[in-house]
Amino acid sequence: MFGGNQSTVSEFVLLGLGHSWSMQVLLLIIFLLLYMIIVSGNIVIVTLIITDPHLHSPMYFFLANLSFIDLWLSSVTTPKMIADFLKDNKTISFAGCMCQILFVHFVGGGEMVLLVVMAYDRYVAICKPLHYSTIMSLQRCIGLVLTSWTAGFVHAMSQMAVIVQLPFCGPREIDSFFCDIPLVIKLACMDSYNLGIVMNADSGVVVVTCFILLLMSYTYILFTVHQRSKTGASKALSTCSAHITVVVIFFVPCMFIYVWPLNITWLDKFLAVFYSVFTPLLNPAIYTLRNKEMKSAMERFRNYYLDSK
Repeated sequence: MFGGNQSTVSEFVLLGLGHSWSMQVLLLIIFLLLYMIIVSGNIVIVTLIITDPHLHSPMYFFLANLSFIDLWLSSVTTPKMIADFLKDNKTISFAGCMCQILFVHFVGGGEMVLLVVMAYDRYVAICKPLHYSTIMSLQRCIGLVLTSWTAGFVHAMSQMAVIVQLPFCGPREIDSFFCDIPLVIKLACMDSYNLGIVMNADSGVVVVTCFILLLMSYTYILFTVHQRSKTGASKALSTCSAHITVVVIFFVPCMFIYVWPLNITWLDKFLAVFYSVFTPLLNPAIYTLRNKEMKSAMERFRNYYLDSK
């Protein structure tokens, strides 16, 4: 898949986040610590959900998958960024660049659809509680997760089918810390303006469609519960608040990167960092610090570990 363009451009140069040595050392320490927290936090969530019988429910099944996706999303770009802080020549091979694009959009697209699935799960739990166990069977939960992965893969491949065919003959500098479609398209040896619009529209359809479905789901949940009782609406809002927070911090950067690009270099870099580093970092904190069942599971796990000592 990667062979066609390597005869003209074999590697790209990533300009990264900082230029001074002191700044890069500071960023190295910060992002290394953040990445360690991301890995450990998401692994803890997945482990707790797998090992604790109290968390064997559809909601936590989806949460475990979300943590796995976040772990993968961060690992696609962050280790390379951390390693580049130690290098003067920050290069990435053509194949490596294409792989970053593929997996960022594969995992990112899958996470968007998974967040819609999680909203659907909350809708069924709150609006149709008597039928919850029947509707959200194990087979349906697995099918919904597979659907999210499939949707992400189809989206990523639709992007890659175009990108790998572009002619690259220089320049080869990417003013970011990882390869992404809007930046790579600009390096093609052709008039890429219209193509950039089409590719952004492709990503924009996924982002906007998922975001609208999420807004509709949570609006309907709150409206339905509010009709029953104000106390129920307050409880529903509390239950869904973690999901809504994750949706906002994940989708807002994506919209400004792919749907309405601002073309402001420092802001684009900040949004890319937020999307690929801070979102996977915040998800574990939001779902554990605001969730009583997750706190109880962590306490049970800690007590079990201490007793085994």
